[in-house]
Amino acid sequence: MDPHLLRTFVAVSRRASFSAAARDLGYTQAAVSQQIAALESDLKVSLLTRRPVRPTEAGARLLEHAAPILLRLDAARADVARLAAAPQERLRAGATPLAGATLAGPLAALRQNRPRLEVSVRAAARETIAGAVAAGELDLGLVDGLAAPSDPLRLGETGPLAAFGLTQEQPVVLLPRTHPLAGRAGLGLSDLTDARWIDAPGVAPPLSDLRHAAGTDGFRAALGYDGGDVRILGSLVAAGHGLTLLPHNAAQGLAGVAPIPVESPRLTYRTELLHTALTPGSAAQALVSALTRAPGR
Repeated sequence: MDPHLLRTFVAVSRRASFSAAARDLGYTQAAVSQQIAALESDLKVSLLTRRPVRPTEAGARLLEHAAPILLRLDAARADVARLAAAPQERLRAGATPLAGATLAGPLAALRQNRPRLEVSVRAAARETIAGAVAAGELDLGLVDGLAAPSDPLRLGETGPLAAFGLTQEQPVVLLPRTHPLAGRAGLGLSDLTDARWIDAPGVAPPLSDLRHAAGTDGFRAALGYDGGDVRILGSLVAAGHGLTLLPHNAAQGLAGVAPIPVESPRLTYRTELLHTALTPGSAAQALVSALTRAPGR
């Protein structure tokens, strides 16, 4: 069924006049008559009586369907026109594995409001993300790690970056449940200097951060894990390959391990948002605003 013919039929039915409908639509009366005849030929039924002009029983039933059909067609046309008029946008975000979940909700809301937004998310270690943001390879990044309660994260030489603290959590040491210290209410890092550790910089703080926090050497790696899956890291701890440190929430639900809070020195597991200069009205600026005004910020 041709929607142009259907629109003409609706106009004639509502105006009860071929000539009035022709004026409204910008056609000649003959053209309107031809269109109605073509629609009746297509449906193989008479839709209008001519004197007076009014819908037949079949025409009345078609009118019931016509309004929602034409409304949907108009909505589709407007939606496609909006997409054609909207410029293509790109947003490049990066995150460390444990910080990446913070992006999910705000990013979903942003994409609903910007249907032509093309998004890429890179997962990498903290220094890699910070360097990529500073170099302009990423529009923004979320990174996490250990810090003193009043200190920002140590990011190395990355150039000028704006950093905004998003969350802070209690850090915990993961021990196998059979470990002699697994029943403790808390531990000091200095007590674990000579323990066997897993070096997992992709998901846990680098061992150099533990040395810096404890102000001592030690914290030698017994095993290296080059990945970002916290469950695999937990299984390595449970099997006795070494210890690791994670934020409290990330340690919950891991099988075979005992998460023991770090009591000394006073530390927090911090998540920070990194970016450089933002273009007003850009997708990156909108996402930064959403992240920094989230509840509890």
